This record gives sequence, C-alpha cells and structure tokens, in this order.
Amino acid sequence: MRTRARWLGPIAALGLVVAAMMAPIGPANAESNGGVRVMPLGDSITEGTQTPGGYRIGLWQRLANAGHTVDFVGSQSNGPASLGDRDHEGHPGWRIDQIDANIVNWLNTSQPDTVLLHIGTNDMLKDGEATAPDRLSTLIDRITTTAPNAEVFVAQIIPLGWGDGDAAVKTYNAAIPGIVQSKVNAGKNVHLVDMHSALTAADLEDGVHPTAGGYDKMATVWYDALQSVPGSVGSASSNAEYVGVHSGRCLEVAGLGTANGTDVQLWDCWGGSNQRWAYTASKQLVVYGNKCLDAHGHGTSNGTKVVIWDCSGHANQQWNVNADGTITGVQSGLCLDASGWGTNNGTKVHLWTCGGHANQQWTRR
Repeated sequence: MRTRARWLGPIAALGLVVAAMMAPIGPANAESNGGVRVMPLGDSITEGTQTPGGYRIGLWQRLANAGHTVDFVGSQSNGPASLGDRDHEGHPGWRIDQIDANIVNWLNTSQPDTVLLHIGTNDMLKDGEATAPDRLSTLIDRITTTAPNAEVFVAQIIPLGWGDGDAAVKTYNAAIPGIVQSKVNAGKNVHLVDMHSALTAADLEDGVHPTAGGYDKMATVWYDALQSVPGSVGSASSNAEYVGVHSGRCLEVAGLGTANGTDVQLWDCWGGSNQRWAYTASKQLVVYGNKCLDAHGHGTSNGTKVVIWDCSGHANQQWNVNADGTITGVQSGLCLDASGWGTNNGTKVHLWTCGGHANQQWTRR
C-alpha cells in the first residue's frame, strides 16, 4: 500500500517544502473592471505558485484581447502588473474540505457569475484520494446551492510529476465526469473541463506546479471552455482602444486618415473610429473594418514606421498582444514603441527592440 511518506518523498526531492505551500498571500484589492464576475477557485495552482498569477495571466490576456470585459473576484490577490485584475480565491496547500468550509462566505461576498474550480491536488498529496470524489461532489453542491445562477466549470486536475502520484490523479479524475453529469442531470449549470490532458510532467516546475508555459496551457483550456458556454464571460466587444502605459494616450490613425501609408500616433483618447482596433484570430489589428496595422515596407529594423494599409494577411500585419503589455510584430519580433519616449499628442509610433520600457506597453480597454 502506498504510504504518506512515499508520497512526500518525491516532493522533498523536488524541493517543495510545506512552508512554501502554506505561504500567505495578500488579501484582495477589490479590483473591479466591470463586466462578468469570474472567480478562479482552488489551491496553489490557482494562486500561481512558482509563477505568481499562474494561469490567470494568460486567461486575462486572452479574454481582454477577445473583447470580453471581466472582473476576477475573490478574497486573495497576487500577480504581475500585466495581469489586469489580480483577485482570486486560490489558497496554497488547501484541500477540498478546506475550500468547502469557506465557500459559502466567499460566494456571498464576491457574487460570481462564473466559477473556475481546480481542486484536489493536495488531497492527492495527503492520502485523501480515496474519498476526494465524494468531497468534490459535496463542494459542487454547495456552490450550486449558494450561487444557483453561476456557471461552474470543474476541472480534471493537472498531472503530478511522478508515477504513483499521477496514477492517483487519474483515478480521481476518472470520477469527475460522472459527478459533473449528475449535476447537469439535476439541472445545475456545471461544466466539465479536461485540464489533465493539456499538460505533461515536462510542464511542471517541481513535479506539482506548472512552469510559466504550463500555466499558459491551462489558460488556453480555461479560455476554450468559457467560449463554449455562451454568456459565461459575456459577449465580446470587437473594437477597443490601446492606451500607452507611459503616455496615457491612445494609439490612433493620424488625422482620421484612411489612405494606405497613413501614420499611427499617440493622441488623447476620445473614442473615435480611428482609435478603435479589432484584434482578429489572424493576429491582425484592424481599424475602420478594413485597414490593418502595418510595419511599413515589411521593415524589421529599429525605427520602422507603423502605418495602416489594406489588410493582406502578410506577416508584417500580424501582431502578438502579450501578457506583459507589449505588442510585438510577428515578422520582426520588435515592439510597438512610442518614438523617443514621447508622451505628447502626435508622437509617432514605430518598431523598436523590446526593452521592457513603459513606452512599449499598452493597455486594452
């Protein structure tokens, strides 16, 4: 029979200590960005141990880029500045029963419209795997009773990085589809999410917690799940402003111009059509519905002008909108940059080597 000591041995070898699991995190800052209230709920994997913010960084970025206005909610808060809303309900080291003991108060306080539940890893680590499915079922009932109108997404948890550990995870995960289906049959808004198959042991930093890349894979799975349930994150607004962090001014087409080659610049935000950009699945930033943000002349060197041009699908019109607030050209790898650190109306925008500076960071709103 597997013993608790054998479970904890691989963790110690990987450098995971109990103190790190139980390290406190700050109370929520009650950030509110309007829109659908989403509660990320779980343990250290929700909190983001090893990569503060965890999957919430990539999920926030994907939702924002798609035009969804969401408000992450919870009593805890952590993560980098590039995470637009750091509130969550992730508690390092906690088991299912500990979440269950507090969930009614959290739900009544935060009033979420959507809950993202990833819980059970610590039950696997602490020899609680045999009864974990029953505790999970009770927790889901508590959530759906307290917040009957919320959409509840229940994840099959990510792998553990050693054989007998992941075997227990797989046994636990195998019970979850039946649990979820029983709630659906009872008329509850509960949805199954297969998180386990998205990651492998190679995506784990310490055998338990994901690497930054592993967390981003989780973000993709959560995002796809949310997109599959209409209304779970509200309807998307296709057009948005991109505001320079350094200047507080908007990315706009100069002078309301529509001709190919018209410069792009900074200007006071006023909501005009020349400041409204749609980020497409093809990684284009489209203005006026038919003009694309374009690296002039397919340029890939520092100082290349950024203009608008008829959308062509070429790589110089494709952009990565990144979690750190930068916007980088797919062809060049260079950052969208306010020229000369300028903050005034009319400051031109061009390409420049990314340096992590505020004049290369943008907030979508």
